[in-house]
Amino acid sequence: MLPNLKIDPEQLPKRAIVCGDPKRAARIAELLEESTLIAENREYHSYKGKWNGTEVAVVSHGVGSPGAAVCFEELAKGGVKTIIRVGTAGSYQKEIEPGSLVISAAAVRQDGLTSQLVPPGFPAVANRRVVDALVTAAEKQNTGLHVAEGITLTLDVFYSGVVDFPHKLYQKAGVLAVEMENTALFVISSLRGMKAGSILAIDGYADADLLETYDPHTDFTRKAIEAEARIALDAIVAVE
Repeated sequence: MLPNLKIDPEQLPKRAIVCGDPKRAARIAELLEESTLIAENREYHSYKGKWNGTEVAVVSHGVGSPGAAVCFEELAKGGVKTIIRVGTAGSYQKEIEPGSLVISAAAVRQDGLTSQLVPPGFPAVANRRVVDALVTAAEKQNTGLHVAEGITLTLDVFYSGVVDFPHKLYQKAGVLAVEMENTALFVISSLRGMKAGSILAIDGYADADLLETYDPHTDFTRKAIEAEARIALDAIVAVE
């Protein structure tokens, strides 16, 4: 039994979609054939079913790298070989407006967790086959949404404090968006032999005053999340 996910590894498919919100995991699971809840513990709600005839798990991981890392480590221990995160992020680039999608090819490690797993120079990189599968699935679905591929940044902080984080530096460097779990996913997958990728729905601008402006409950964010879920499912069953 996986101690935090509370899953019997024999119940776990080799492919897993992960997301932060347990309610989003339930909505993604509703898209599957033969969908079944297999475990519920803390923020970790786990389902399995079939997409185009292939078994897939859907598991929520909560907010932030430390808790998400527990999920990713236990999925790896349970035998998962391919994992795609379906998340949300704040945009760093004006042309990537709310309601857009970003496929993360790599992530800047500005979290605290991965510095306790690997040396400073170790890269957080998605698996190329998973990235290509996400790009192909997005093109085939032709959702009409703006889709970008590139580098994202992982932070631990959500609402700003008194420290002035150098957002403009990363904007100038071409980072597309900011979120809170990708580096944990990519580093752990590299260490544990999983193929990992991430697709993100943009729900605002990362350098805004989130306490004043953040509202993820909009129609354009909802549509982007629905689209990225189907893209991720198509992609994960296509990866060998």
